[in-house]
This record gives sequence, C-alpha cells and structure tokens, in this order.
Amino acid sequence: MSPIWILFIGIALAGWIVQATLKSRFKKYSKIPLRNGMTGKEVAEKMLHDNGIFDVQVTSVRGRLTDHYNPLNKTINLSEPVYGSYSVAAAAVAAHETGHALQHAMGYAPLKMRSALVPVISSTSRWVMWVILAGIIMIQTFHALIWIGIGMFALTTLFSFVTLPVEKNATNRALRWLSSAGITDATNHNQAEDALRWAGYTYVVAALSSLATLLYYIMIATSGSRR
Repeated sequence: MSPIWILFIGIALAGWIVQATLKSRFKKYSKIPLRNGMTGKEVAEKMLHDNGIFDVQVTSVRGRLTDHYNPLNKTINLSEPVYGSYSVAAAAVAAHETGHALQHAMGYAPLKMRSALVPVISSTSRWVMWVILAGIIMIQTFHALIWIGIGMFALTTLFSFVTLPVEKNATNRALRWLSSAGITDATNHNQAEDALRWAGYTYVVAALSSLATLLYYIMIATSGSRR
C-alpha cells in the first residue's frame, strides 16, 4: 500500500474518532446545567453587550452542531439544542460563535482573509472536481488542465488552513470571557474547554484531509508528465 493511501486511512480514522468523541462530549456536557440558568441565547447576548456590540442579532436555526456566525447580516445562528439550553455545552458553543462576532467587529485579519476567500471558493467548488477529472483523462494531450484544477483545489486547502487560527482564536476569546464573566467556574470550566477543544479538532482533520487530497492530485499530475 502506498504512503498516500496510508495517510488517507489514518486521516479517515482520526476523523471518525474526533466525530465520535465530539458527539459523546457534547451529549455529556449538555446534561450539565449552568448554575446561573442562562440559555445559549442569553450567553451570546451578554458576551456581545459586555464587549460593546449591539448590532448583532442572535437567532435559532434547525439541526444539531449547525451553529455559525454570519458576517454578512451580523447574526449569530445557534442550533435549537444550544439556543434554548442552559447547559455548559450550550454556553461554550454560544460563546465560541460570539467570538467570531468579536473578530468581525475588531477586524481580525485571518477572519477577513477567510471571508474574502468565501466567494472564490463558492464559485470554484462546483467546477473543481470536473476540471480535475477532465485533466486526468486528458493528461497526455492537455497536461495544463489538471494543474488548473489543482490550483482551484489549492484554494480550498488554503481556506481550510486559514480557518484554523480563526476557530482557535474564537475559542480562546470564548473561554476567557466565560471565566471572567463568571458564566463558568472551577466546577465546569474544564468541561467547556474540553467541548470546544474537540470541536476544534474537526477543523484540523478537515485541513489535513484537504492537504492530503491536494498532494494526491499533484502526484497524479507529476507522474503523468513523466510518461
């Protein structure tokens, strides 16, 4: 078995472990109530107001782990299990997404870079696999085509890696505020930190998976050029 396939299998296994552990941790910490009884919505609103932000709306969206911040319309969108829950897990997620709102308000450079990449990724994502497939088929007659596809896919990989500091910084902001505002204490702060740590690992796995795929396509392109 080639090293690249060993890498793919290793990343897939790591992804499965991270997802399984993340679901387990959130299920566990969703049963631990905050002592102050604040819901995820109230935690997000308090964090916003404590940081002088009053033009961001906190809304509820369907699904689980669908929480996100939308910088276009300045909304913190919390999943139903987070929005109305007063658990440690809900507080951690709400504070993390609010961390993105703080990044936006303060002009955090990696977030600005990621936001700038979004329209590019959106326009290329629907074509990139077709271009790469066509490039593989035509690798002997139109070798440049596969490199065009690789360049398009490289933008996706770049986006994955730019996302890492954005997510890490949002988590750090969330944990500092949760502690300083007294939302979490010595009895439950570690649980909030653990929940966000495992959520962060999903982005690491995604970035590594994208990088491995990019390397695989480059191997195909370079081997094709030597034939």
